[in-house]
Amino acid sequence: MLDSLLRRLEGKRQTVIELQRRLVAVPALGPDNEGQGEWAKAQLTKAMLAEMGLGVDKDMHAPDSRVPDGLRPNFTCVIPGKDRSKTLWVISHLDIVPPGDLSLWEGDPYVLRVEGDQLYGRGTEDNNQAAVSSLILAQSILEERLTPPINLGMLFVADEETASKFGLEYVIKQYADYFHPGDLFLVPDFGGPDSSMMEVAEKSIFWLKITVFGKQCHASTPEQGNNTLVAASDLVLRIRELYNIFDARDEMFNPPFSTFEPTKKEANVENVNTVPGKDVFYVDCRVLPCYPLAQVMDKIRELGRQVEAKYGVRIEYQDVQREDAAPPTSPESEVVTRLAAAIRRIYDVEPKPTGIGGGTVAAVLRRAGHPAVVWSTLNHNAHQPNEHSSITFTIGDAKVMAAMLWPEG
Repeated sequence: MLDSLLRRLEGKRQTVIELQRRLVAVPALGPDNEGQGEWAKAQLTKAMLAEMGLGVDKDMHAPDSRVPDGLRPNFTCVIPGKDRSKTLWVISHLDIVPPGDLSLWEGDPYVLRVEGDQLYGRGTEDNNQAAVSSLILAQSILEERLTPPINLGMLFVADEETASKFGLEYVIKQYADYFHPGDLFLVPDFGGPDSSMMEVAEKSIFWLKITVFGKQCHASTPEQGNNTLVAASDLVLRIRELYNIFDARDEMFNPPFSTFEPTKKEANVENVNTVPGKDVFYVDCRVLPCYPLAQVMDKIRELGRQVEAKYGVRIEYQDVQREDAAPPTSPESEVVTRLAAAIRRIYDVEPKPTGIGGGTVAAVLRRAGHPAVVWSTLNHNAHQPNEHSSITFTIGDAKVMAAMLWPEG
């Protein structure tokens, strides 16, 4: 059965192109990205499912008064299996990011451009590729008149690009009973071109705004003020000491250590001959799960007190984003072992359980007690000008999903 399904998928090149062409044409930008939301793209996706002979199993739309329809769309489509108590969920997000500077694009970002194996357009990789892989798999299962051993569930969600409050987070909170403890969750939204990277863990994320208050004065009489740029610069260098303080390593992650990087710096004074009395800068920390973020913050405050005493300044701290790491997915969990076996079979590479510094929606699932794995075969050019995805990767990933459904072949 699996072999016939894989052969069917190999003939889906033109279907991939046409599905992508229709999806790319709908700019599904959320209101935080100055868009109208994902409703039109959700309706298009439902129409595609209907054309294949499939319907919606459940709508889980999140209210949002900022969009014309008042709703952010989340919905499922399920192909029943022989064992209906367990579902392989493939989760795709409908929203995209803005195209950015249009002069950097070789064509209209919302008109699909086909060049050999590559499909160019905003959203082709992030996250249309995942959606199309699941759609062609569902279509092929129906065409082969197969009943999978377990359910195939496709979950399409909104708001992934802007924190998932109206997307997967809403779904898991409001419809917790819809999912079962034995369900398998695959999020095809991260990976590399060699297919080997399986994301099973994430670092804690901590973005911190630091404001240094001193006293402005003329630069020719600096003794009359408190130079906040000097004090802020000292604190920046002290924060770099966190690398040596929180120095644990975990080779599952890349990089295998916590990172503490001062990043954005706001403008202070406009003219050269003024000593600034206020400076603002930001720090991006990606911290291994073994360190609570409260412990990191305590150390930053301690370093700040040293700077305050040395320069006579006052320092304030404000969390921009603070999220302790979700529990990791065990490499021995069923969803990971099924995925690993399927990757070996389809791509003939050795998969590697990996931890990352960025955040994904898998954290929402893990916090709710659902083991989840993030994996896909990607060009890895999401959010860039001339974003593109591979037809070969799209079909190959659909084959992997098929092999997860039929692990015995």
